[in-house]
Amino acid sequence: MTHPMLEAVAGIEVFDPRLAPIVAGARLEQLCTGARWSEGPVWMHEDGAVLWSDIPNDRMLRWSEADGMSVWRTGVEFTNGHTRDLGGDLLHCSHGQRAIVRTRVSAGGVRAGAPDEIVVDRYLGRRLNSPNDIVVKRDGTIWFTDPPYGIASDHEGHKAEREQPANFVFRFDPSSGVLDAMTGAVQEPNGLAFSPDESLLYVSDTSAAMRSDGRGQHHLMVFDVRGGALANARVFAEVAPGLPDGFRLDAQGWIYTSSLDSVQVYHPDGALLGKIRVPEKVGNLTFGGARRDQLYIAASSSLYRITLRTEGIQRP
Repeated sequence: MTHPMLEAVAGIEVFDPRLAPIVAGARLEQLCTGARWSEGPVWMHEDGAVLWSDIPNDRMLRWSEADGMSVWRTGVEFTNGHTRDLGGDLLHCSHGQRAIVRTRVSAGGVRAGAPDEIVVDRYLGRRLNSPNDIVVKRDGTIWFTDPPYGIASDHEGHKAEREQPANFVFRFDPSSGVLDAMTGAVQEPNGLAFSPDESLLYVSDTSAAMRSDGRGQHHLMVFDVRGGALANARVFAEVAPGLPDGFRLDAQGWIYTSSLDSVQVYHPDGALLGKIRVPEKVGNLTFGGARRDQLYIAASSSLYRITLRTEGIQRP
């Protein structure tokens, strides 16, 4: 589908006038480079830093305005997505351990040398595939996707046979210790995020990623959240070129998703509002900064930042 461009400023393409005031004066910055494949950025407000995964190099990187880029941890068992829970602990999606892993917060923040704990690694007695991305709901439940990418080869995990009958979206309740498979309707679920009021759950399907025949999905799906269940699964948007790997929402419910050439911005009505062009393939992104108006973009070898006139959803 061709979108008529209304405006192009500093690498930002505006297809819908609703986007113009959000990107007015915005400029994309390359903050640092040196990774092989950047994923899973998470904002650490205690020290104004971003942590993210360099998956094939099996390490986590850190960037802050004061210190620049450094290696935060090595030998991390191929972590991918990250988030903070309600208590501030750092949650990791570990391809290598096929688990959700927790690093406890302490005075001053989350320390690289703090010991990790396995939160959950099995469903009905069988090992998970390779948890990919993660979000925490306001009730404290942990939602994550479980595609097979970390067990498909030794490039981003450890090659292994799958034990689960499908690629589920899971919900883990820390208060009860119960893990529930919420849906198997997404072929290969990847990124996920709730709408601001948590009445909708968006999930990306990137089943085209491991296929060379041009088949497979590269779209965002959306579900109605009804009590403790998901309902009314439907395709929200086809994302091209590339795939909607990771994405985040702002406080007004707009979706900012990765793709091959840009961060694509969608309105909740499904309209593609515009593109923030990025010179590398985008893996994932997160909002940060004191006002949560800075979009940090993990793209291939680099970390980028752009300041927008909006703010990310306030999450743990």
